[in-house]
Amino acid sequence: MSGQDDTTDMIEYLRSVAGIAIQSDLLFVARRKQDHTEMSHRWEFPGGKVEEGESDESALKREFLEEFGADIDVIRFLGESVFQNKGKTRTLAAWQVSLSSGQIQHLNEHVEVAWHPIEYISKMELADSDRSLIPIVEAAMNSNSGSGHQVG
Repeated sequence: MSGQDDTTDMIEYLRSVAGIAIQSDLLFVARRKQDHTEMSHRWEFPGGKVEEGESDESALKREFLEEFGADIDVIRFLGESVFQNKGKTRTLAAWQVSLSSGQIQHLNEHVEVAWHPIEYISKMELADSDRSLIPIVEAAMNSNSGSGHQVG
């Protein structure tokens, strides 16, 4: 039985988060540095792995601080997708965050950042896991139109 519990615990931490920053009809994306990984030079909604004992919100704040030197606020949960990576099932949770271009202090893991409309982003060389968030982000943007919840 304890082996089964260990597996359950391990699955729970195969979780990543993506911060979705929205300004008007534009979304913040970042292009990864070139390296030997499948994420090399691809665009993404920034974020990262949730560490054991860490909440999604804490992981997002940590990742944005590490990757951009940006202190963000986490606004609301948008949804999540499940995908396979290296034979393991992972969950990617999308959270709306507040971020402005002026908050970006440095680029640690990226070579470029940009603000683009969702239609443009969906045609970019986006990480596969992040591409699965496009319908979730589109739904969130549609629910924001006229609600006054857009944050810049």
